[in-house]
Amino acid sequence: HMIVYLPGDYYDSGKDYPVLYLFHGARGYETSWVRFGEVYHTADSLWERGLASKCIIVMPNMNQYNDDEDYEGGRFKDAYESILEVDGIVETHFLHDVVGFVDSHYRTVPDGEHRALAGLSIGGWQCICLAANYPSEFKNVGAMSPYFWSMGRPGRVHRRFYGRIESKMKKQFALYPPLTYCLYVGQWDMMRPSTVHFRSIMDRRGYPYKYFI
Repeated sequence: HMIVYLPGDYYDSGKDYPVLYLFHGARGYETSWVRFGEVYHTADSLWERGLASKCIIVMPNMNQYNDDEDYEGGRFKDAYESILEVDGIVETHFLHDVVGFVDSHYRTVPDGEHRALAGLSIGGWQCICLAANYPSEFKNVGAMSPYFWSMGRPGRVHRRFYGRIESKMKKQFALYPPLTYCLYVGQWDMMRPSTVHFRSIMDRRGYPYKYFI
């Protein structure tokens, strides 16, 4: 499941638009940014005031469900279940099943420079890892209070997607500059210590990024 939000002039402009893929955190699903993030009002306000470029906003359900009935219902998951079931399967199919669908059904600019990934908590970590696994496809990354421990069910897909992230990022920043890379965290956020640690890795490697508290 996903929600696709189009700029108000989409059907009249004839333009191709960049795409923002916006990920929920644990306990979330495709409606979270609408219900709790006021994304429609925020986007419209920023666009109207010229403070952001108009884009297509895609909010997919990034949970791993157990069977067809779960997928059809997109049922609520508590945080513990959400985190434990981040196993790389949904993420591995994201490029084909979500990005491919959006590019084939809407007027997008279908390249990495015009795609942005942004996510909260476990969604922030999914964004970091998606960009590291597919660096040519995603050149704009925003991680908000990212949850850095992918504790999903062990398996070949999990190891392939979430393994060797530092090595993947080394290739990512070497091969595809300039990246727009942003980290966001609250002053007293429980994720701040791990975000600071992640910053130290990026500083040690000399990777460019922006950091917002």
